[in-house]
Amino acid sequence: MRSAIDAVSVDDAANRSAREAARQRVSWPVNLTPASVTYESAGHALLLGDETSVRLAAQRLQGRGLAAIALLITEPSTGDAALDDAGVEALLENTRRLPCQTLTPTQRGQLRVEGYLGRFGVSLHGPDERLDLALPLLGRRHADLILDLGRSPALALELPPPGYRHLAWGGPGCDEALDAFAELVGEFDKPRYFQINADLCAHSASGNVGCTRCLEVCPADAISSHKGRIESRIEIDPYLCQGVGSCTSACPTGAIQFRLPEPARQQEALVSWLDAYRQAGGKAAVMRFVEAGDLEAEDEPAGGVLDVPLEELGNAGHDQWLTALAAGAAEVRIQVHPELPASLAAFIDDQVAQARTLLEALGHAPDRIRCIQRGDGAARDAYPVHLPLVDEPLVLSAERKRDRFEEVLARLTALGKADGRRHPMPPGAAYGGLEVDRDACTLCFACVSNCPTPALATGDDSPLLSYREADCVQCGLCAEACPEDAIRLAPGFLADASRTERQVRHEEAPFCCTRCGKPFANAATIATIKAKLADHPYFAGDAAARLEMCEDCRVKDVYQGMVRDPDSQLKV
Repeated sequence: MRSAIDAVSVDDAANRSAREAARQRVSWPVNLTPASVTYESAGHALLLGDETSVRLAAQRLQGRGLAAIALLITEPSTGDAALDDAGVEALLENTRRLPCQTLTPTQRGQLRVEGYLGRFGVSLHGPDERLDLALPLLGRRHADLILDLGRSPALALELPPPGYRHLAWGGPGCDEALDAFAELVGEFDKPRYFQINADLCAHSASGNVGCTRCLEVCPADAISSHKGRIESRIEIDPYLCQGVGSCTSACPTGAIQFRLPEPARQQEALVSWLDAYRQAGGKAAVMRFVEAGDLEAEDEPAGGVLDVPLEELGNAGHDQWLTALAAGAAEVRIQVHPELPASLAAFIDDQVAQARTLLEALGHAPDRIRCIQRGDGAARDAYPVHLPLVDEPLVLSAERKRDRFEEVLARLTALGKADGRRHPMPPGAAYGGLEVDRDACTLCFACVSNCPTPALATGDDSPLLSYREADCVQCGLCAEACPEDAIRLAPGFLADASRTERQVRHEEAPFCCTRCGKPFANAATIATIKAKLADHPYFAGDAAARLEMCEDCRVKDVYQGMVRDPDSQLKV
């Protein structure tokens, strides 16, 4: 279909020239010297699986530079190796000197493998004790390498850590995998892919747990919630992290940021590319988000396709895709492939669903964003169905991730026709409103003190609770903190200008100190406090009047009472 493109008479050669001019003018941002982490492996390898497979693998790996090889028999042999009696005897003889331990059926269910290259822990976790297996087998607390030949992996992760390899003995690529395994001896560096700003994190407050989006999307199990004395905090193990980046795209506040490149620099590059492309005469750009490794095996795409080379597809989410449309791209295409980890594929599907819902809510065609498959040249090079929404550059001036995206949404709102309705979003999306039960709310402001964003605020001179929906990430910490259960989340994107306006959700007249007249609380709060402290001896009799005094007058009244009756303090 070429209806939109025919309207602008696209010249593919002119587009190619404009694309090259944009590339010359704006370089894709990279960290030339990123912070890194180092793995140290001396080559102490532990082989897991049935006895025949591990002994065959050990025989193949001997003399390949590994410091030590130990065998852990975790399941019975299947007989698939097709060895005759002489072959079995030769195999046993060649591997007889290697340390070996066989697990019982009960112990197999207790086996736990954790860690990474150079520091794998292998142990049995029984009901009453933990038994370390690396020490008796390898003479050290940790294994450097794990070769798992079992039917099911002992470390069941979509992206297992460096140094761990699950392999079917005799299967396709077995020899190449053994060669690569034997080479994991020495020091190895990799980038520290992320940085965390705990001040922006919406995960926990006052002992309550809120946002868990990063925990849910990591395919490498590198992210954990660490419970401290007061708060839980998000921690990312840099040795387990493999740079998928879905955590940074899922984080609604920008607390986790990918560093190769940082999201803000990536957005700026998208905007600059599109601007340079237009200035050079390019028409109807299609922005393709693609893994950089895929580009090396491809021929050059059509002239109007501008490629965004990502380390991993998770490095960009719906905020980046919508930025491209708001900056003048006609369409966005995300190139996926079958080798994506299941959680990452599900994450991209979720992000596409969110992006399309936002587009539809703001009056734009949701099919401006779609996925294409690796190797589908026709889908990659297809002319866009839609014309660009705008031919003017997008200016992003905000620093916070959420504020930058609000600038993108403001541009899309101005270019479309918002319908004023609240649109259901995929579960867990960081968009929604807040409902406050005015009869239950006492304006204690526990919600405000627990809110990780500026969404909730107090009044300057009067007791009121205000709310700005555009800042709300639906973490739920306000509802968890409310002692009166007066707050309820209302998920969904509101396609109306009111979501960007601060609105009063509850307000009361101030309660003035009965002694000095200074406003210091509200009537509902004072009434609640008086009801809860009605039987407290410190506020019995005339002392109950202190509950209607400000903090200064209350102290003065206590002191004056002590002067009049020094023994009264002994009665409390």
